[in-house]
Amino acid sequence: MDFGETEERQALRTAVAEIARSFGPAYYAAHAAERKPCDELWAALGEAGFIGVNIPEEYGGGGGGLTDLALVCEEIAAQGTPLLLLLVSAAISAGVISEFGTDEQRKTWLPGLAAGTSKVVFAITEPDAGSNTHRLSTTAVRDGGGWRLSGSKYYISGVDEAEALLVVARTGEAGPKGPRLSLFLVRTDAPGLARHLLPVDVLLPERQFTLHFDDVYLEPESLIGAEGDGFRQVFHGLNPERITGAAMAVGIARHVLTTAARYANDRQVWSVPIGAHQGVAHPLAKAKIETELAALMTRQAAWQHDHGQPAGESSNMAKYAAAEAALAACDAAIQSHGGNGLSSEYGLMPYWGLARLMRIAPVNREMILNYVAQHSLGLPRSY
Repeated sequence: MDFGETEERQALRTAVAEIARSFGPAYYAAHAAERKPCDELWAALGEAGFIGVNIPEEYGGGGGGLTDLALVCEEIAAQGTPLLLLLVSAAISAGVISEFGTDEQRKTWLPGLAAGTSKVVFAITEPDAGSNTHRLSTTAVRDGGGWRLSGSKYYISGVDEAEALLVVARTGEAGPKGPRLSLFLVRTDAPGLARHLLPVDVLLPERQFTLHFDDVYLEPESLIGAEGDGFRQVFHGLNPERITGAAMAVGIARHVLTTAARYANDRQVWSVPIGAHQGVAHPLAKAKIETELAALMTRQAAWQHDHGQPAGESSNMAKYAAAEAALAACDAAIQSHGGNGLSSEYGLMPYWGLARLMRIAPVNREMILNYVAQHSLGLPRSY
C-alpha cells in the first residue's frame, strides 16, 4: 500500500491552499460573524476548477474522484476557510446527479455545479424524524405526468445560496425493505415553497432553514432516476458527505494546531516559550496524533468509495474520528492561548463551533457507535 500522494494531488493541494490562503482566517471569521456566504472564495475555487473536481470532464468538471474532493475540503479548511456547502452541493448533489441523473439533468445541472456558479443543497432532515429515513413524512404524489410535493424539512443548509434543492420524499407506502423513497430536484423559487431562517448560535457563514412544501408542483423531469429508487440514491450520497465532512474536520484541526503551535512558540511568560511546558505541549501533541489517525481513516474511506468497495464502515469511522480530533484540537488550541483563546483577535471560536457541530452532523456520534456496534462487532441492534 502506497501512503504517498501522487504529484498531481500534491499540486492540487498546493494550488487549493494558495487560493484559500489568499482569503484566510480573517476573511472567514468576518463572514461567519455576519452570517454572510463566502461567495468570493467559492467563485475563485470554482473558476480554478476545484469546486467540481469530482464531476465528469464532459460536464466541465475535473474528472476526479471523492479522494480529490476530500483533499480540496481538507486543504481549504486547513487554511482557515472551511466551506460547509462543499459537503452537500459537491459531495452529495453533484455525486447523485452524476450517478443517477438523466442525460438532460446532467447537462442542465452539472456544468454550473462544476464551475461554482450554482449550488444544489440537500433536503432530508425533518422536524419529527431527523435523518431517520423510515420516518420521513414529506410526500410526493402523482399529478398527471408530474408530482405534488408536501411536507417540511428542517436544518437545511444554504438554501439562500442555492438554485435548487435535492429533496428526499416518500412516493409510496413502506415495504419489507423500508419506505418507498424518491429524490427530486426542486428549484428554490418554486411556487408553494416557503423557507424560514432557523437562527443558530454557531458562528458560520452558511445559514440554516426550515422549509415548508405546500402542494409544490414538480415537472416529470424533476425526478432523479427511477421512482422508488431514492433509498439507494440517498445512501450513495451519505458516504461522500461523511468522508468530505471528515476531511473538513481534519483540515480544521490542522489549522488550529498550526495556529496554536505558532502562539506557543512565540508567547513567553516565565522567560521561555509556553510551548516548552508539557502542560501546553502534550495536549497539542495528543491532538496532532489524533488528527493524523483521522486523516488516515478518511483517506481509506475515500479510496474505498472511489474503487467501488464497501465504504460504510470506514466512512462512519472517519467521520467519528475526525470530529473528535477536530474538537480536541480546538479545545487544546484555545487552552494554549489562555484568555486570548476567546478573543476575536485570535479567531479560534468559529472553528470550535464548527468542530462541535461536526459531532452532531451530518450524523451524530451515537448513531455511528450504533452502526459500528451492530455492523462491525455483530452486536444486537439497539434502536
